[in-house]
Amino acid sequence: MVVARVAPLVQLDADGWCAGIRRLPSENCDARPAGLPVDLLVLHNISLPPGRFGEGCVEALFCNRLDTRADPFLELLAGVRVSAHFVIERDGRTTQFVSCNRRAWHAGASSFRGRGRCNDYSIGIELEGTDFTAFEPAQYAALARLTQALRAVLPLHAVRGHSHIAAG
Repeated sequence: MVVARVAPLVQLDADGWCAGIRRLPSENCDARPAGLPVDLLVLHNISLPPGRFGEGCVEALFCNRLDTRADPFLELLAGVRVSAHFVIERDGRTTQFVSCNRRAWHAGASSFRGRGRCNDYSIGIELEGTDFTAFEPAQYAALARLTQALRAVLPLHAVRGHSHIAAG
């Protein structure tokens, strides 16, 4: 039996950006170490303030525009500089913040299979949600399309949640 493979709806260009995905470049990134293959996909969940969705705070955080006075929880994030390569919102809308050719600052102090500094060799994807809220079907569909596109050009060998690479 021959199974036809469906082409991904998004494609990664040579500059590391996905065509057809909203692009909002973050300054919170830097160069990857030379010669290190990008072979790990790290999934995260995020909501700001916790448990609230669609308020634009994640985007503002990744672009260093977060109004930390807007909520007492956000005050804890004053001066924090983080990013991920992609964010998938509750409705499946996907935004790319960092080129896949660059190192996003998503994993923090981390280790996978004895290798530290997971940001060096991983792609970070944030799903808008919490540990206690089910993700939406549109998010799973967007994640599947994005993962297929990334696997078409990157030697991804593993997918892990943030808690699996950054204990505590």
